[in-house]
Amino acid sequence: MQSAINKKQRTTNIELFNLKKMTEEIIIAGFGGQGVLSMGKILAYSGIMQNKEVSWMPSYGPEMRGGTANVTVIISDERISSPILTSYDTAIILNQQSMDKFEKSVKVGGCLIYDGNGITRHPERKDINIYRIDANDEAAKQGILKVFNMMVLGGYLKVKPIISSEFVRKGLEKSLPARHHDMIPENEKAVEIGKKIIKQIHAAN
Repeated sequence: MQSAINKKQRTTNIELFNLKKMTEEIIIAGFGGQGVLSMGKILAYSGIMQNKEVSWMPSYGPEMRGGTANVTVIISDERISSPILTSYDTAIILNQQSMDKFEKSVKVGGCLIYDGNGITRHPERKDINIYRIDANDEAAKQGILKVFNMMVLGGYLKVKPIISSEFVRKGLEKSLPARHHDMIPENEKAVEIGKKIIKQIHAAN
């Protein structure tokens, strides 16, 4: 009898988990020219293709290339009430200025992913999960710097697999102009490389 009750309780717990709604609030930040906005757009389109509710809100300086840029992406199973956020489940950081600005905005227990290239002050918080991905170095080594941002996206999707691979491809098809569709396999390869090279360096206390 006790075994049957335990089995029923486990089934109920699984059902409750499956019913739980997902909302992921993300900031991606770095220099203009690093593919920050396009990474956010591809992630957003991939979410749409997977039938999620999505918000994509870019912000960048007048310089664009070489200036700072960031984009807020929300992917949810439920309707999104506002695209404006002050704290995030995940921050993806690609330069020191963004580290200084957004490290403190990650929710307690949240996730910070950063590329170590050009970072002089590494993340210091102890109450978040921290991952490092040396995508810039790996992309330079492989001669595919133009898809460095997709390696970072791949690392993120390894940590938080909220979008499946088939929908990432559909997101690429939707966001890239038709004349660049021949680059989709290279982008997909970069995503898979990113999944392999990301490393956790701190677990939240």
